[in-house]
Amino acid sequence: MEKDEFFIKRIRELANLSYQRDIVTFSDFLNLNEQNIINDRKNQMPGVVMECFGGYEQAERQMVAFHPDALLFPWKYPIKCLKAEPLAAKFSEDLTHRDFLGAVLNLGIERAVIGDILVQKHTAWIFCHEKIADYIIENLTRVRHTTMKLSMVDNPEHIPEPEFQEINGTCASVRLDALIGLAFQISRNSMVPFIEGGQVFVNGKLITSNGYEPKDGDIISVRGRGRFRYEGVSRQTKKGRNSVKLLRYQ
Repeated sequence: MEKDEFFIKRIRELANLSYQRDIVTFSDFLNLNEQNIINDRKNQMPGVVMECFGGYEQAERQMVAFHPDALLFPWKYPIKCLKAEPLAAKFSEDLTHRDFLGAVLNLGIERAVIGDILVQKHTAWIFCHEKIADYIIENLTRVRHTTMKLSMVDNPEHIPEPEFQEINGTCASVRLDALIGLAFQISRNSMVPFIEGGQVFVNGKLITSNGYEPKDGDIISVRGRGRFRYEGVSRQTKKGRNSVKLLRYQ
């Protein structure tokens, strides 16, 4: 609770600073829980507009910008995208999100200034605060045993589309706990503590009801597990169960 109170105090300071000085202020990269806390309190900050962005569409970790509702000058988020790729791809290990994140944090960098990290094969696209971008480029020379080269991405719109694992299965009812159990191959009952404990988000909104029924296209995130997109019910089986399709982010 103390951590949340400190976070709320910091957010109010940023909002007040924006309003009083007629400037744009930015938070660090926020996780889904922190974004949800802000959304619940946005009506408590009159005169200030809040906008979220993480460097690309559908980013999970996002910065929040605070600016006066009558702002007249252009501005942009202090976000940079870095491309990290092996110096010799044929000698590269199979590298994961955890490998890249661990290598970045081992440089002494705080998680709050790092956004999403998108990994495809041996290459990663790392979103970060602009103040730390040059430091990462100069110092991130190795991920596990693979020597890396880094470069700035001028146009993040050209980053690759996310890769998905298609999951098909059946469930008696299209409930949140059933879909999460199917996505991560665990029992519905074992997901109850995650949902009731505030670890599950649908389209960035905190959901604590096991029986919540997602809509087609909803993105469901489980902290510590990953996220997936619910594609909907394709048909009903002869036994009356729903045949559903999920796309799990890789």
